[in-house]
Amino acid sequence: MPDTVSGTTVGTEAGDRLRRLAALLADMIPGAATIRVSLTDPKQAWPHPHAIVKDEAGETMELGRNTARVAARWILRVWPEADWTRPHILDLADATLARSDAFVAGRGC
Repeated sequence: MPDTVSGTTVGTEAGDRLRRLAALLADMIPGAATIRVSLTDPKQAWPHPHAIVKDEAGETMELGRNTARVAARWILRVWPEADWTRPHILDLADATLARSDAFVAGRGC
């Protein structure tokens, strides 16, 4: 069965890539459940990749600046077709990306 990513259906090969990315991010950030990505870093005056990570309990996890940027960039590159004028949330459990205003899961960012 095909996977659903950001409202579109992807084939098995693309779905495998997305699951590998989610697994890599979970390994890089142990305990992470969701990653909210945007181009609005509150510490920058211009668009800049920004990530906020939450654990299963919905608590924000502290990340180093480089780790947050790398995670955001990886996600931005895998989903170039997403509307990045709005923040998106990657759920690491099922490797799905959704706009943050449409994210309904119990552990949203």
